[in-house]
Amino acid sequence: MSGHSKWSQIKRQKGAADVKRGQMFTKLGREIAIAVREGGPDPDGNARLRQVIQRAREASMPMDTIDRAIKRATGGGEAAALEEISYEGYGPGGAAVLVEALTDNRNRAVAEIRSAFTRAGGSLGESGCVAWLFEPRGVIAVENGDRDPDELGLIAIDAGAEDVRVEDGVVEVLTQPADLDAVRAALEAAGVKVASAEAALVPKTTVPLDEKNAAATLRLMEKLEDLDDVQRVYTNLELSEAALQAYQSG
Repeated sequence: MSGHSKWSQIKRQKGAADVKRGQMFTKLGREIAIAVREGGPDPDGNARLRQVIQRAREASMPMDTIDRAIKRATGGGEAAALEEISYEGYGPGGAAVLVEALTDNRNRAVAEIRSAFTRAGGSLGESGCVAWLFEPRGVIAVENGDRDPDELGLIAIDAGAEDVRVEDGVVEVLTQPADLDAVRAALEAAGVKVASAEAALVPKTTVPLDEKNAAATLRLMEKLEDLDDVQRVYTNLELSEAALQAYQSG
């Protein structure tokens, strides 16, 4: 399973606190605003908005809150001031870290992101230094329950998935970004429970680190995602069970 999916699982487990939930809703609201700005307020004709709404509902964001965010974005306001910016660098031990931000203050965002890298023992790099290590994919995490993972894999492949991976009771389905909605719909039509589905950046190859540096990299990712301007963080770190345990016990 890719590091992205494992990291997403960790975030879901740790994101139950009200303060985290409030910040998550704010970030989802910003992403809704950008999606509306780019493709209009109708989710049927705006794939990005449709996917953000789905993620918001998975995060238990109330539908009236989602509707208000769409209405606010339709009138301009906050969305007009937001910039989408990517920052790239290296974590402790040298794993690539790519940060996607949505901000109304570029100077604040880069200062806070650079500080997080420096405090963690990593370094913020130049634009393009690690982006080439990642590729866009649709990532669907499926809870297979009592169903045969091979059966789920065949359903996903028949629906247009590119790859299927199984680990720790979770089936990860990778698609082309444009096929994400169709594959998800096919899985759900077959009675498959989808835990999450999103467009993401997936590393082409992964880098193993010792437990100490791997755990430190995960803590850096957590610090980055705690920043208000940061939407998502990706890494090409190979996430072993030992590294995850070191992080979770630290």
